[in-house]
Amino acid sequence: MSNTPMAAQGGTPGAAESAHQFVTFQVDGSLYGLPMAEVQEIIRMPALVEVPHSPAALSGIANLRGGILPVTSLRRAFGAASCAPDEATRVVVVRESGAALGFIVDRMARVMASEPHEIEPAGGMENGLNTSLLRGVVKREDGLVLLLDLARIAEFGRARSEAGPGRAANLAGAEETDAAMTQEELQFVSFLCAGTEYAMPIGDVLEIVQLPPDVVRMPRAGAEVLGMMTLRERLLPLVSLRTLFGEAPEPPGASARVLVISVPGRPQLTVGLVMDSMKEVLRVPRAVVDPLPPLLAGGGAQHLDSICRLEGGRRLVSILSATRMFEAGLMQSALEARQTQEEDAMSHEALGAALEEEEQFVIFRLAGEEYGLPIEAVQEILRVPVELTLVPQTPDFIEGVVNLRGAVLPVVDQRRRFALAPAERNERQRIMVLGIGGTRTGFIVDQVVEVLRIPRSAMQPAPRLSEGQMRIMPRVANLTEAKRMVLILEAARLLDADELAALEAA
Repeated sequence: MSNTPMAAQGGTPGAAESAHQFVTFQVDGSLYGLPMAEVQEIIRMPALVEVPHSPAALSGIANLRGGILPVTSLRRAFGAASCAPDEATRVVVVRESGAALGFIVDRMARVMASEPHEIEPAGGMENGLNTSLLRGVVKREDGLVLLLDLARIAEFGRARSEAGPGRAANLAGAEETDAAMTQEELQFVSFLCAGTEYAMPIGDVLEIVQLPPDVVRMPRAGAEVLGMMTLRERLLPLVSLRTLFGEAPEPPGASARVLVISVPGRPQLTVGLVMDSMKEVLRVPRAVVDPLPPLLAGGGAQHLDSICRLEGGRRLVSILSATRMFEAGLMQSALEARQTQEEDAMSHEALGAALEEEEQFVIFRLAGEEYGLPIEAVQEILRVPVELTLVPQTPDFIEGVVNLRGAVLPVVDQRRRFALAPAERNERQRIMVLGIGGTRTGFIVDQVVEVLRIPRSAMQPAPRLSEGQMRIMPRVANLTEAKRMVLILEAARLLDADELAALEAA
């Protein structure tokens, strides 16, 4: 498992320093980089909800701590062949123009520092590489690092385009052999705490996230417990490594990050370790990692596992052990605080739900995704007849007409309307009858699921992916506790004026 730091070395970076440190990652065998200052966090592949009328490169939207995160495939953006995500797949989260955006990459690589003179203009490259999304290139002995222009890839992700620019060619030497790495190297995530460099085995790190500004303080918790945050719809207790290590406490700075680890043997329980700043991903030979000296094996060093010698022994990195930290009871106060908070939340949940304002929706499915229409917009729900009467010279989206109690009802195939793959007729399909612009219209959907009351607090503006999407789908219901995301449709905007005229003619 691979994670990558999001902050510059040694605390809050200056503008000049952060501009030349890059988080690098692989996409289709090529090595790309983004300035470290632009990367907010790196997460595992989340569950995605596909959005109709969205850009071709957009894989879907995801829930990120209660917010809506558009997730774009860089493979699609570069015109490369798609591949199924695996254990190495990560989503790099950036913030551009105030909005969070996620980009799927094949695997994380390393943090790279580069001097200004090493960065060459992308326009001067050879080998036929497309440079439309690049801000520059760094040439290294093991290959090229292609530096992405964040504003351009963000703009590309929002534009409605059926084909991205040509991808960068496969570069020799950019990809390492996993087997060789496993045999010869160990990997650690290193970070700073009170000026000292520590690290944890990368296999113990679930993810690295930003420290939110609204940490919930916990009364009666241990001094090392900063509070709670919400992560993946669960409470995450936050432990200050400064306090845990007996260092002078300081308010977390802008470069502070949270290292998420799980309790050994109980993967459903997680704890966040708050450090001053991330440093880098270390790939080191096994030979430079030494067992902890007997003199340090007890007392305050009970959380350490080994010492890593770098730069000929001039740089020593203390390797932490999650197992040792939990066995020593160093996390017990955080876990007890979490249990107390969850019990309190459960006792107030029913009261809070009753007080919230709600809206009522008819929920239906299309191609595996859930959509909602206001219940007042749905006049009735019908079974799909065995045959619909076809009307010549009508638009393609009109499936046909049916006789509804002596009136002609035009019927629209909603899959075709949203440019989704067609489906064979089956018993679960239904026709939802809506009144749009004074015209009763039926829409064929895969399945009507339920009538659902949704608190207004769960409603969020949908990310602006295209004008067509925003017109008919302006909101998303993010039901974090149920782990559901419902795309809310505007019934009056499902058809435009020309389409309504065509229906009336039919």
